[in-house]
Amino acid sequence: METELKLSLSATELPHLLAHPLLATGADMQRLLNTYFDTPDLALQQRRMAVRERLAGEQWLLTVKTAGQSQNGLSRRQEWEGPTTPGALQFDTLVDDAALAQDLMALRPTLRALFCTDFERQRWVIALAGAQIEVALDQGRIHVPGTDLSEPLLELELELLSGPEEALMALADLLRQTPQGPVTLTPSDASKAQRGMALWQQA
Repeated sequence: METELKLSLSATELPHLLAHPLLATGADMQRLLNTYFDTPDLALQQRRMAVRERLAGEQWLLTVKTAGQSQNGLSRRQEWEGPTTPGALQFDTLVDDAALAQDLMALRPTLRALFCTDFERQRWVIALAGAQIEVALDQGRIHVPGTDLSEPLLELELELLSGPEEALMALADLLRQTPQGPVTLTPSDASKAQRGMALWQQA
């Protein structure tokens, strides 16, 4: 079960955020290349699910995310992720929900790549209020292959690794207060997959 708080910010305020004392320690940096799949009749979108292949460094990962609840930027949903071979989409060895795995394997022959995200991720792990929280700053773009449709991507994700959920909001409040003044971190309910699908539908 993934629990995270998604926040949007402006590029002009990014230097202020990065100067925050909580982010002063060196961050892990990684480029992530992601391709999202669906059927021609958008069967996954209708179920509010996402299937993604990701190249993280030199490792390929397959991810399945189920429909979840998102309110004021805070989302909760089931997620499965594991090593893969590009194009294999081997859901039966990834998803431990037998019925869901069977459904996805039935859809597999009709799945096609719709859109991509390409971004650099800076990552910190912060301990706060009895919780361990992953802070991920993503900067890049969302695009539809074979077209000139793209849009910039800049967002901050706070993912709860352990501890009380309330710590996510507490950390967001702390990050809004920087030495250079307050930073606007706005809760966002739009996932990368939802934004990518909207862009694909324009094509």
